[in-house]
Amino acid sequence: MAEAQVPNIKQVIVMRHDLKMRRGKQIAQGAHASMSFLTRKLQSKSSICMDDFTPNEQTWIMGSFAKVCVRCNSEEELMAIHDKAIEMGLAVHLITDSGRTEFHGQPTRTCLAIGPDDASKIDPVTGHLELL
Repeated sequence: MAEAQVPNIKQVIVMRHDLKMRRGKQIAQGAHASMSFLTRKLQSKSSICMDDFTPNEQTWIMGSFAKVCVRCNSEEELMAIHDKAIEMGLAVHLITDSGRTEFHGQPTRTCLAIGPDDASKIDPVTGHLELL
């Protein structure tokens, strides 16, 4: 009897490397992107339950919360990745920093999170990027 294949579910966080953010700022921005997957659902509803998530999202929540952090080199590249992920039907959460502590008061797109979803769907969008 064949073993059941466990899906490879992950979330990928794409961080702009050109901004030269302090390490703590990068971590905070990446956390915003990752948590946005949950907080946006909570903001649109007063409460959420497991039925509000896709099967792949449920697997991720109940499993290891696998995350991969990669980097891109410009806002243009970040937005191209964003657009390709949307085109591929993936959930994407783009983070724009308010600019209060860095970026001279200018709102700045810093990173995005894709998924969680099956790695085979995300890898064509982000597989070419270097690890952060």
